[in-house]
Amino acid sequence: MNYDYIIVGSGLASIMFAEQLRHHHKSFIVISNRSQQASVVASGLYNPVVLKRFTATWNAAAHLESAIPKYSELEQLLGLKLDHVLPIHRVFNSVKEQNNWFMACDKPLLTNFLNPNIISNTNSAVKAPFGLGAVNLTGRIDTQLLIESYREFLSEKNQFKEETFDYNILDDKDQGVSYGAITAQHIVFTEGYGVYKNPYFKSLPLEGTKGELITIHAPTLKLDAILKSSIFVIPMEEDLYLVGSTYEWTDKTNEPTQKAKVELQEKLERLIDCDYEIVDQRAGIRPTVVDRRPLVGQHPIHKSMYVLNGLGTRGVLVAPAMAKALYDSIEKDTPLPEDIDINRFEAAFS
Repeated sequence: MNYDYIIVGSGLASIMFAEQLRHHHKSFIVISNRSQQASVVASGLYNPVVLKRFTATWNAAAHLESAIPKYSELEQLLGLKLDHVLPIHRVFNSVKEQNNWFMACDKPLLTNFLNPNIISNTNSAVKAPFGLGAVNLTGRIDTQLLIESYREFLSEKNQFKEETFDYNILDDKDQGVSYGAITAQHIVFTEGYGVYKNPYFKSLPLEGTKGELITIHAPTLKLDAILKSSIFVIPMEEDLYLVGSTYEWTDKTNEPTQKAKVELQEKLERLIDCDYEIVDQRAGIRPTVVDRRPLVGQHPIHKSMYVLNGLGTRGVLVAPAMAKALYDSIEKDTPLPEDIDINRFEAAFS
């Protein structure tokens, strides 16, 4: 079979690049063994503000502008509810944090995102004596539902091949690549942390940061916004809440741990005062980069090979824009922004 593109991986980066191809009527096949769990276990939170320091995230307004319509399109395509619009309520721990919030509200990059009025806490199940600050234009994408449904969508069109990618049978030709009986003009690797096994891109400085989440059932909590302190608590359906996340730099497995469970419980109990039950725990490795920017671009030697990776903790927000940037660089010869182009790590390929 001959395609315009092979995509390796089936997480959020893969979906967004596949959507670029679909909209431009390019033929493609996705190959994945579903081993990388970062997108599946992600909270799906989209938030244009770093709430620890009250600063705007990288290119926040532009990324929001490209991301939200894309998820709306996917809702229409798949016939699903994916985008759950919810404000974030940042819990203040002191008067100093309140004052820092007021100052942040006056910053040009934050004016559209931060509500300058402090919200008094009226929920007896929430510990917030210094009140809350509301962040606008935020919410949660159901990434697990999106990924599973998009795989089914591709499978029905015979565009999904479930297997472990075998680099040994990938042949780089003068124009394009071959992979067994499959040939393509281009191959794009969207493998997340799994890129460390990729002989063509494994030298890129991608760090794996393990994150764990728990799901709790808390019938009396009754949140109507995402609660953010040292952790976040995200309302879902039927009195379920997603609680996370942890950061672990040495453990590179997808197995949930008792240590993370205890850490999340301790932080949760400093934030809420009600009964709850843990009903689920999950873990995955986030693909993060040393300079906190994505890894996008063409291999300097193998010109038919590309990478789309390193979306990190803001993957839901940045994935659509990064996929478009890569597509435009391949098909329209549009230069990639220097801060995402893998050429900034030229030494990794020498």
